[in-house]
Amino acid sequence: MTAEEPEVTTISEKGQVVIPQSIRKEMGIKPKNKFLVYGRGDTIIMKKLELPSLKKEWEDIFRMMDKKNIEDIR
Repeated sequence: MTAEEPEVTTISEKGQVVIPQSIRKEMGIKPKNKFLVYGRGDTIIMKKLELPSLKKEWEDIFRMMDKKNIEDIR
């Protein structure tokens, strides 16, 4: 079964929804992944949220700061 074929799931008493294993595997969904959730009428859409690496973000910030310092010295 592919992610494009619909599957049936059930909501728990706690409001939890199980994403079928075939879809989790195909989309690389792991525990603790974050999702944006949209709801309208009788439709719910979940979009996997890709968060940037904080290490990479800090490295980029420090690289920009270093570049600015070098330009200010000139």
